[in-house]
Amino acid sequence: MLIMQTLKPSFFRLPYFFALSFGIAYCPDFSLHFRQQKKVRFMRILTFTGKGGVGKTSVSAATAVRLSELGYRTLVLSTDPAHSLSDSFNLPLGAEPTKIKDNLDAIEVNPYVDLKENWQSVQKFYTRIFMAQGVSGVVADEMTILPGMEELFSLLRIIRYKASGLYDVLVLDTAPTGETLRLLSLPDTLAWGMKAVKNVTKYIVRPLSKPLSKMSDRIASYIPPEDALDSVDQVFDELDGIREILTDNKKSTVRLVMNAEKMSIKETMRALTYLNLYGFKVDMVLVNKLLDTKENSGYLENWKAIQQKYLGEIEEGFSPLPVKKLRMYEKEIVGLQSLEQFARDMYGDADPSAMMYDEPPIKFVRNKDIYEVQLKLMFANPVDIDVWVTGDELFVHIGNQRKIITLPISLTGLEPGEAVFKDKWLHIPFDLNLHDHNPNTRGVKQDS
Repeated sequence: MLIMQTLKPSFFRLPYFFALSFGIAYCPDFSLHFRQQKKVRFMRILTFTGKGGVGKTSVSAATAVRLSELGYRTLVLSTDPAHSLSDSFNLPLGAEPTKIKDNLDAIEVNPYVDLKENWQSVQKFYTRIFMAQGVSGVVADEMTILPGMEELFSLLRIIRYKASGLYDVLVLDTAPTGETLRLLSLPDTLAWGMKAVKNVTKYIVRPLSKPLSKMSDRIASYIPPEDALDSVDQVFDELDGIREILTDNKKSTVRLVMNAEKMSIKETMRALTYLNLYGFKVDMVLVNKLLDTKENSGYLENWKAIQQKYLGEIEEGFSPLPVKKLRMYEKEIVGLQSLEQFARDMYGDADPSAMMYDEPPIKFVRNKDIYEVQLKLMFANPVDIDVWVTGDELFVHIGNQRKIITLPISLTGLEPGEAVFKDKWLHIPFDLNLHDHNPNTRGVKQDS
């Protein structure tokens, strides 16, 4: 809306949509990574997230070190704007993979480098259009960067490294919980926009481009070439592929790192609920910085009692997820030697790439004529959940998060029955014998 208000009210607003379609479709660097070979080897993806300061980076780095020792070709990638991965290894890292040791590379993503490499040609195209309509150069440059673009390019690196076949395991050291939820939910968030732009391209840009281009050279300069329009669908399909990679429950899992403190626990509970809502499988919880109960901690004895109290609540509340307990060390965990020791204490002889807990967060279950969509929402409050259907899409809204689930064809046009929250699972029933075409928002019943 701000962009459209800034532009002069003229016929040349229409070419902005041409520019949008062209910008997404025709960026050589942007499209390059999607034209990779489709047959790629298996790559395990481990994502570590949690509240700021709980030790995510140390856990991520140590996990990567252990994986490399087991012979896995491993890349640990930091998406946190405030990078500390280089501090953990005590080695300088850049925007491209740096070799740490045999089988181990590390990278700190720089969104500005990615933006320049992948979007520069599109920025020039946008800037020319905006400046032609009287927008100043600096403002025009800023307007060419679409919301979520920086996070998007971080996700695109996942596809690039998966397609390369260079790595067996990708370890993601992410930003604090809120930023990570935004990053991981980006493909879902962009889904409606993808459909909108594809429809604009199909029903407006293509039919009008040739007739309009014949009206004047000025109009023709705003219209992208036919081959650029042809690539729009391909790019959007690849973007949708990101979602498939991250929610592939056989290859991608999230691990939650927390401290045994109230605020950390509450944030982790919310994170688990929202991650499950978006279809991300969480297979482990790691409780970091626990004081040794056998040692006298002096004035920290009270903290020790608090930690033990919360530790019991964590084990009970997050069950059946495995809970890994990690002790507080007497010194900083910095450098390869310290990380190796931390990894041994964390995993022992176990393989960090193994699936620690195997249960999908979203299920489709049929019992005779009743079809249920089941979502595991361990800490959700039924009062905060709303459910409704529009067309072939099921909407589940919790707090400030919304999940859209595409329903099977057999459920299209059906309205859900009364949703029930039972044993940490949300059950949304559909009766195949009933056809109610009046969409209504429904609350959720708590099954006692």
